[in-house]
Amino acid sequence: MKMKKVAAATLLGAAAVNGEVFFEEKFGEGWEDKWVVSKWKGAEMGDFDLAAGKYGEDKGLMTKQNAKFYGISAKYPSFTNKGKTTYFQYSVKYENDVECGGGYVKIGATMEDQEKFGDPTEYNIMFGPDKCGATKRTHLIFSYKGKNHLKRTDLPYKQDTMGETQLYTLTLTDAGKVKVEIGDEKVYEGELEKDWPLLPAKEIDDPEDKKPDDWIDEAMMDDPADKKPEDWDQAEEIVDADAKQPEDWDADEDGEWEPPMKKNPDFKGEWKAKKIMNPGYKGVWKPKQIPNPEYEADDALYAYKDFGFMGVDVWQVKAGTIFDNMLITDDEEKVKEAKEEWKKVRDAEKAKKKEEADKKSAEAPKEEAKDEDGDDDDMDDVDTEDDSPSDDDDEDL
Repeated sequence: MKMKKVAAATLLGAAAVNGEVFFEEKFGEGWEDKWVVSKWKGAEMGDFDLAAGKYGEDKGLMTKQNAKFYGISAKYPSFTNKGKTTYFQYSVKYENDVECGGGYVKIGATMEDQEKFGDPTEYNIMFGPDKCGATKRTHLIFSYKGKNHLKRTDLPYKQDTMGETQLYTLTLTDAGKVKVEIGDEKVYEGELEKDWPLLPAKEIDDPEDKKPDDWIDEAMMDDPADKKPEDWDQAEEIVDADAKQPEDWDADEDGEWEPPMKKNPDFKGEWKAKKIMNPGYKGVWKPKQIPNPEYEADDALYAYKDFGFMGVDVWQVKAGTIFDNMLITDDEEKVKEAKEEWKKVRDAEKAKKKEEADKKSAEAPKEEAKDEDGDDDDMDDVDTEDDSPSDDDDEDL
C-alpha cells in the first residue's frame, strides 16, 4: 500500500483544558505508524491512499479501487466512558456516489490482531452513512451483551453531495442520552433505552387477560334499515336475443346451435348494505399490561468498559471516499473547535465547486459560438467528396 505523508498530526491521549482527548487523527506526518491495514478478505481488500479530493486541500484516507472491501484500524490507550459524556466525531467526503456501500466507522475494544479486523470483529459502536440503491440511512448501532442493535427508526442519509466534506458527531451521555449531528444539523436526540432494543420491554401483555365474549371491536356495521331492492338480483350475463344462427350452420356437423351470451346491462353486482357507526363499539381490545419478568433495568446501559480502537470496515461498489478528522473526547470545547475547522474546509470546497461551475457556464456560450461559426466545428474538416480513408483513419484502423 503506497501512501503519502503530510504534516500536522495530533497524537492520542493529549490533555485538554476541560477534558481529555482519547483519540485524534488528522492523517498528518507519521500516521502510518498508528494504522494497520486489514487482510481479513485477502485479495478482495482494496488499497488506501492520502488525498484531498477534487475541491479540497485537507488530505484524508481515501479508498482507491471499485468493488472492494476496505479495512484499516488504529489503536489508542484503553479507556471507559462510564461516568462521562463522550463525543465521537469524524468527517467523510464522497468524491463519487458510492452506489452501494458504507462510509461509516467502527469504534470498539482493544483488538489483539488488527490484520484480522473486519465484519466478524466485535465493536461497541458503528456510526455513519450507508447506502445500497434506494435503501440509504445513517447507521448508528450499539452493541450490548455481545449483540449489535440497530436504531428502531432510521437516521436520515446526508451523504448525497459529492466533493464536500461532511462531519458526523455522536454524543453519548452518562444518563443514556444520545445526540447525532450531521454537519450543522441535529438529526436526532433521544434515549438509548427507548430507541434501541437493548433491553426487553418493561411491560408485556398479560397472558391471563382474555377478551370478553360481548366485546364489540367492529367500528362500523351494516345499516339494518337498508334493504336490498327487489329488482337487484340480475344475472351477470344474458342470452343475446339479437344473435342469429349462421346460414351455413350444419347441425349434423356443428351440433345444435345456441345463441351466445352477453353482459347484462341491468347487472348490479353483489348487494351490500350501507355502513353506519356501530353503537356498541368499544374500541380495539388490548390485554392488560403486566411487568415483564425478563426486564432488568441497567443504569450503565451506555457504558463500555473498554474503548481501544477506531477503524474503517466497509464494502464499496464505487471508491473515492475520504475519511478524516477522527476525534474521541469528553471535552465539549474540543468538539466545537473541530466543528469550526470543518466549516472552513466545507466552505472552501463549496467555493471551489461554485468557481468551477461558473467557469463552465461562462465557457458554454463560447463553445456554442464556435460551432455556429464553423471554424472549429469538426464537421467542417471532413472532405465530403472523398470517401477514401485518410492517413489518420489508417492509424485508427
